[in-house]
Amino acid sequence: MTLFEFDSEVRNEYPIICGVDEAGRGPLAGDVYAAAVVFDADVVIEGVNDSKKLSEKKRELLFEEIIKKAKAFCIATASVEEIENINILNAAMLAMKRAVEGLGLTPDLALVDGNKAPKLDCEVKTVVKGDATSMSIAAASILAKVARDRYMSELDEKYPEYQFKKHKGYGTKLHYEMLKKYGISDVHRPSFLKNLRDK
Repeated sequence: MTLFEFDSEVRNEYPIICGVDEAGRGPLAGDVYAAAVVFDADVVIEGVNDSKKLSEKKRELLFEEIIKKAKAFCIATASVEEIENINILNAAMLAMKRAVEGLGLTPDLALVDGNKAPKLDCEVKTVVKGDATSMSIAAASILAKVARDRYMSELDEKYPEYQFKKHKGYGTKLHYEMLKKYGISDVHRPSFLKNLRDK
């Protein structure tokens, strides 16, 4: 079954479906991002897949096509401060909730990647490996990933010493080396860096 066929089958019961996914749960720095997207039933976008399986160039091209062809979409965030206050899982759920609420319409069903979902004003179904199963979730994963990568490139300009553009905030060897050299910035997530001295 293709990603498009999966969504078509779901639409037999729920005419307006919305795909939801997040990006940036794992990094040591930056906000967590989420996206929600709704397509009309006849829209097919070639090449849409789990954002992690696509090259950066391909994701950028698909990002523009998704935005153009979506009936509705919203990209939302939860801040580093919120991540620290309510933990990363709850912050990711909050970003997803904000994305769905920002659509400007209420879907009949939200298809959420993974096994946990935010509380929404519509019916919700979680789909494990949803970004490789549903076109709507895959499209949401691309929007969230590209938007977050662009945001990390902006942070790179403000904090060039950490080289965010290279590692996007993830815990790479380079990132840990920069942290040891320059310390923790105000865009880092302190709760993710408790073991920094052991690295």
